[in-house]
Amino acid sequence: MKASSFIYFAGYGIRTILFGKREPVLGTVIVTDKCNLKCRHCSVNNITAVVHPYLQIRNEMRQLYDMGVRILFFCGGETFLWRDGTRTLRDLVVEAKKIGFLIVNVVTNGTFPIDLPEADLILLSLDGDRDCHNAIRGDTYDTIMENIKNATADNICLYMAINRINKDAVQDVCIAARDTKNIRAVSFNFHTPYPDTKDLALSKEEKANCCEAIKKMMKAGAPVFNLQSAFPYLINNSFPTPCHQCVVIENGKVSTCGRCIDVPGLCSKCGYFFVAEYTLLFRGNPKIIIEMLKTYLKYI
Repeated sequence: MKASSFIYFAGYGIRTILFGKREPVLGTVIVTDKCNLKCRHCSVNNITAVVHPYLQIRNEMRQLYDMGVRILFFCGGETFLWRDGTRTLRDLVVEAKKIGFLIVNVVTNGTFPIDLPEADLILLSLDGDRDCHNAIRGDTYDTIMENIKNATADNICLYMAINRINKDAVQDVCIAARDTKNIRAVSFNFHTPYPDTKDLALSKEEKANCCEAIKKMMKAGAPVFNLQSAFPYLINNSFPTPCHQCVVIENGKVSTCGRCIDVPGLCSKCGYFFVAEYTLLFRGNPKIIIEMLKTYLKYI
């Protein structure tokens, strides 16, 4: 992370903690909900299958920037499906940097060639070993691993959503993150149970077991982009929600924290590690503050 970016985020954090401000710093633009996969745990793919035009997305980026957002994510659907004439996802990342976003990340399922060195991080979904991953996402594991091997930069962060199918494969993804070229780290979430995927939700005991597995792999040198201090809050779903410092914009609609905020009762079952980490950070939790500083300086 650049020194100027660190100074900006440090100042933002201090102001937010001391004065209880709610201005967002992290924003997500949904460029499309169109996706080439039909993953068992996903509730938001191909609802409209609309690919939003470049000018609309640029305006949404500027809107987020004017709100104070400086960490930007591009999400889908599948982001690498985004096209507008000759423009591709790279054009969006480059434009975001020109606008002034300090960190620009992309989320992808990894089934398309990964040639995007301009992004700070590419969060790539890998949901276990070959068998577990393919049970959730179809026969895509080998394609994804080949795309990772052939990626043009080492800016990949694996992104695993832990559910009842893959809960015993945490170690496998940690080892892949540690031992595979072009992978910088791995980030975890627990499955957030939308009404149509409740059967995949983890019990409190299963969450605790997963956290122990993650901690064990961290001690073994796995590059985990999550904060151990937040684990007890995630296990018990005792962190405050929603995260007012995060926003999502999709087709002009701005939502606090994420799209799931519109589903009654879902916030109380949130499994997003970053939501726990950010809400605890901005409540001034000292362990979270120290651990986040170390983690972000290491991996971004």
